[in-house]
Amino acid sequence: MKTHYRNRLPHIAPIGATFFVTFRLVDALPQSVVLALKAALESEISRLKKEFPNDYIQRIPDARKRNFGKYDRQLDMQPYGACYLKEPEIAEIVAGKMCEYDGKYYDLQAYCIMPNHVHVLFSMSVQVIDNQCIWREDVPEDYIQLDKVMHRIKGGSSFIANRKLGRTGKFWFKDSYDHYVRNEKEWLNIAAYIIQNPVKARLSDKWESWPYSFCKPALLEHLMFRV
Repeated sequence: MKTHYRNRLPHIAPIGATFFVTFRLVDALPQSVVLALKAALESEISRLKKEFPNDYIQRIPDARKRNFGKYDRQLDMQPYGACYLKEPEIAEIVAGKMCEYDGKYYDLQAYCIMPNHVHVLFSMSVQVIDNQCIWREDVPEDYIQLDKVMHRIKGGSSFIANRKLGRTGKFWFKDSYDHYVRNEKEWLNIAAYIIQNPVKARLSDKWESWPYSFCKPALLEHLMFRV
């Protein structure tokens, strides 16, 4: 089963899926870059809608993935804004909030906190399996969808971080990039991408040396030849 929701652009969020999510500080990109990336993606989605009117929704994740590459390179190679997440106390607040919901709303598999953005990988399957780890046929009435989960993570961490920084106002950019993982190969590639991000951005020589990265041990075993 899949659900769709809209923020600035359509999102596809299959029930119980594994998601790769990137969220950033409100000032992490110049407005001109934000508008250019948004316009490029909207143009691509409009093209898909015209060329594939019956199934364009299913093609959106790949369009978003291509757009994300440009987005993330900008965040990594040209750090912009206050970069509050480089402060240990603030990074720990965000890490703590992601860990708080581990086992309740999702299975937290990997994350990396960069100076102005965060990458995280988690599976929502914990909400749709029973005590015997069998997938339920019906969707629980209290199932918390991806957008609501992200609201809890971002809302809770922003409140504490703002208080710690002695500031008010928006902390996170409203929208997030999210991509549901469709197969094991993609899952492993994304996990490797996340923990290698500080190395790629020249912030650390080894992923293990970056203090704000995490990879679940069981997943790390699968990545031993990739990192």
